[in-house]
Amino acid sequence: MEGFDLIQIEKMENNSKLPRQEIPPGCKIQNSKLDQLGEALRSDPKSWLVTGNAGFIGSNLTEFLLKHNQKVVGVDNFSTGYRHNIEDVLAQVGDEGAKNFTFIEGDIADFETCEKACEGVDIVLHQAALGSVPRSIADPITSNRSNVTGFLNMLTAAKEAGVKRFVYASSSSVYGDSKELPKVEERTGNLLSPYAAMKMTNELYGGVFKRTYDMETIGLRYFNVFGRRQDPNGAYAAVIPKWVGSLLSDEAVYINGDGETSRDFTYIDNVIQMNILSGLTDNPEAFGEAFNVAVGGRNTLNELYALIKDQLNKQFKIAPSENTPGVQNSPIRITKEPIYRDFRPGDIRHSNADISKAQRIVGYAPTHDIYQGMEEAIGWYVKNISDAADN
Repeated sequence: MEGFDLIQIEKMENNSKLPRQEIPPGCKIQNSKLDQLGEALRSDPKSWLVTGNAGFIGSNLTEFLLKHNQKVVGVDNFSTGYRHNIEDVLAQVGDEGAKNFTFIEGDIADFETCEKACEGVDIVLHQAALGSVPRSIADPITSNRSNVTGFLNMLTAAKEAGVKRFVYASSSSVYGDSKELPKVEERTGNLLSPYAAMKMTNELYGGVFKRTYDMETIGLRYFNVFGRRQDPNGAYAAVIPKWVGSLLSDEAVYINGDGETSRDFTYIDNVIQMNILSGLTDNPEAFGEAFNVAVGGRNTLNELYALIKDQLNKQFKIAPSENTPGVQNSPIRITKEPIYRDFRPGDIRHSNADISKAQRIVGYAPTHDIYQGMEEAIGWYVKNISDAADN
């Protein structure tokens, strides 16, 4: 496949024979949920601070808010985020949206940067962090500087600026070695990595600041988020874009362990929804709490790999080219099998969220399962991974 350009085939109905993710009762797929939130935002403009807004999740939150008439302050030091993400956001929202955006290049480990960012803000969506379990194992001190010192700086700066609502990214890694499925917020196990310890520390601080200073803190335990603007590069790249990139370049695809490790893969639109709901909720039961942000199902890594191959084969064909006479417009056929290697230290074996708490308290209703999410995301992955390879 290397050397061929791909074009996307007109989308067809999903007729995949791959096993479907189990969606729990009461979790209705409502395509209008984000639209409803957008209307609520337009009717009541506010000022939002999005930390880590040059990253994957932060850039998507920034785009959604700007498209719905909100003012957004962004802060990032580009340690893992990219300037091109901000440029893409501003292109997507147009001139009117861009007028409502202010960017501060700075490090949340610097308290003065945090103070400046919180000036005049109504709501904080704190996404900035050094992610990755392996990174934290290799260098816990650097990770702690961002994930604990930086977190406490932001929380304190928000308090001193009079910001009541502070929504922050936690992680499903806080469940540690708990074998209970699905994962319920009130029951966690022994932590398995420095990263998990840092995220649990965030939750402890969030609870303390609620009880001590009456701040409206809300922690979001993300479960394996995927979608547009997810970074396919680097040693700590997320598995989905990394596998797509490897398949497109005909490189080896590695699976850690036997492939039966399972995850509750969560599409980016679900994460946007939960952040906005958390920013707007007036339910006092939400404050000082942490919530699972997921779909409530699980797929193995083997199933995920099969799904990625299925979507690539179904959605793309080889583009016409002078260099490839006779094969243009032919469907691609990816048959490569993965290579299995040792389990990765610090990884949880199975992850599956109970999302009933988020449904009950803030009205969370996921709009995409892994199949709907992958159908939307695969085109973005192919285009952007291919463009990056050409540059």
